Amino acid sequence: MNLDTIREKIGYQPLLLGVVALLASGALAVVSSATGPAIAAAEAKDLRDSLSEVLPAGMADNDFLKDTVDLQKDGKTVTIYRARHGSEMKAVLFKVAERGYAGDIQVLMAVDMDGRTLGVRVLKHSETPGLGDKIEVKKDDWVLDFNGKSLAEPAPEKWGVKKDNGVFDQFAGATITPRAVVKAVKGGLEFFAARKQEITG
Repeated sequence: MNLDTIREKIGYQPLLLGVVALLASGALAVVSSATGPAIAAAEAKDLRDSLSEVLPAGMADNDFLKDTVDLQKDGKTVTIYRARHGSEMKAVLFKVAERGYAGDIQVLMAVDMDGRTLGVRVLKHSETPGLGDKIEVKKDDWVLDFNGKSLAEPAPEKWGVKKDNGVFDQFAGATITPRAVVKAVKGGLEFFAARKQEITG
């Protein structure tokens, strides 16, 4: 093989690599544009299903995914979903989080205009299976005890687990987990009470 042939091959390889990279990126762009709307629709459906789980059936007739307001809480943006029936606002839904035993516990809650919880669900956590995962409604009905609660019922000092002289049960060997959820829900109610005018406005 002479020197000119070697040079031709060396020059050809980067060109070929460039063409392949260009074709690959083009294919990815086509796939992304084709699947993007489907992924967005699936994510919207999952979110709508989660929100509907904490809101009593028939309470709202609007698309609360399109009726939102963003507020700041502890340096983070909280999206408030507003549930209306006709023109009347009936409830708001939003996520809160507190540190549990193994990481942050993300909680979704619905609150009516009187500041009462309509429903609470744990969306995400890393708690110990068999102990801390009782905060999931599919594994235990513990989280349903928040229904109908407010900052006045129970009294503020009773917003805790029974080990802390509160009214909520704890789990054997996993007190930190329910304690975090109680704190998250109480914090959510305090957030609603403090920002109600901005939320409803």
